[in-house]
Amino acid sequence: MSKKYAALSQSILDAIGGAENVAAVTHCMTRLRFVLNDDASIGTAKLKAIKGVLGVVRGENQCQVIIGNNVSQAYAEVVKLLPQAALTPNAKVPNNKITLKRIGAGILDALIGTMSPLIPAIIGGSMVKLLAMILDMAGVFEKGASTLVILNTIGDGAFFFLPVMVAASAAIKFKTNMSLAIAIAGVLVHPAFIDLMAKAAQGQNVEFIGLSVTAVKYTYTVIPALCMTWLLSYIERWVDRMTPAVTKNFLKPMLIMLIAAPIAILFIGPLGIWIGSGISAVVYTVHDYLGWLSVAIMGALWPLLVMTGMHRVFTPTIIQTIAETGKESMVMPSEIGANLSLGGSSLAVAWKTKNPELRQTALAAAASAIVAGISEPALYGVALRLKRPLIACLISGFICGGIAGIGGLASHSMASPGLFTSVQFFDPTNPMSIVWVFGVMILAVVISFFTTLLLGFEDIPVDEKPVGEEPVEDQQKNANPNPFAAAPNAAKN
Repeated sequence: MSKKYAALSQSILDAIGGAENVAAVTHCMTRLRFVLNDDASIGTAKLKAIKGVLGVVRGENQCQVIIGNNVSQAYAEVVKLLPQAALTPNAKVPNNKITLKRIGAGILDALIGTMSPLIPAIIGGSMVKLLAMILDMAGVFEKGASTLVILNTIGDGAFFFLPVMVAASAAIKFKTNMSLAIAIAGVLVHPAFIDLMAKAAQGQNVEFIGLSVTAVKYTYTVIPALCMTWLLSYIERWVDRMTPAVTKNFLKPMLIMLIAAPIAILFIGPLGIWIGSGISAVVYTVHDYLGWLSVAIMGALWPLLVMTGMHRVFTPTIIQTIAETGKESMVMPSEIGANLSLGGSSLAVAWKTKNPELRQTALAAAASAIVAGISEPALYGVALRLKRPLIACLISGFICGGIAGIGGLASHSMASPGLFTSVQFFDPTNPMSIVWVFGVMILAVVISFFTTLLLGFEDIPVDEKPVGEEPVEDQQKNANPNPFAAAPNAAKN
């Protein structure tokens, strides 16, 4: 297996201009994310033709290569082939002329690049909290039992200390000192500071060097720590230039903390909260105005958002909404129909195709989407590749999103919706929520399956092989053609 991913990784690096063209690399749940020195060096067609690459997404000096659920194995092999400079926080990213488009792309990249590595911890914590909820509902333990308290604490750890996790991830993204970023973010969730903010929320005057401190609760938040770490990357460089070499060991970190922490508390933190709240307000104002139709539209758009990476923009909004209200009723319910539709469409392709390799890919992608809610293998390996199945998924996602909205489904977690994670939509106060969620899942698979068969698709010929995958015997045959090989057929004709 390691040899397979070693060859795949080498082919990918060759297609993006070689190891020397990589400024930095990381990965999320299904994608290798490269920051490149020269975007023009990418051979997109060559990259897409590599066996094992499900898709390619390009941006400003960036290239995302979709591998699927085994991306971590490919990443481990890529790392072995790269120079150390591309793997360290001090790796240099190309400087480019500032434009509005580049600023927007940079903000999106910063948000996605920071949040993607944190998704496993967030999903893991969410599922542990759901387990505690189920055990409590089933009466396995008494109310308030220490086992339930510990389980909830385990599940809540990733959310309570989310600002610290965001700071650590953002420090890598913004090429700044991780320990300083964590220390400053730690101030925001320190028990003494939380107690002070609680008093401020009750009307007590809280000041720092004569400046009023806004009452803010930072646990479960993303934007404040992200903005703070971005600013820290500039403060660190400025202080480094200002401090004499002989004092850097002690004076530099002290000045950085004395400058960055108060700015975070007084300005960046409250500003980040207002930005996050504003985004959430816009999203859920649309939901309040359109109702179930907003869930239907999101269900149809979701595969397209995943294709561009824009789906991660909603992560902070979902986390904050669940923290404030205990549930999220627009984005997460729309994903049920979107994910399961991609699975159902892949099943239809596996049923109809005559290509054994495509059938195997489609079956694996369907299982990933339906069972685990990981839809990118189905999206890139099947739907987008064959075009018409994607249309079927968009139709099915709209219908099933609307049904989920009408049923009032809401998620108490942010695990990607699938069969194993369907428990996040169970509402203890509404037993019918179980019927609704399984009904939407079944409909998504059935509707997308038959819509895909109805629309049809252009099957991939059995003899079509990716670039560089021609068998050795065929290469030898083509290199030394036998003029008598065609004689038997010629005789028959």
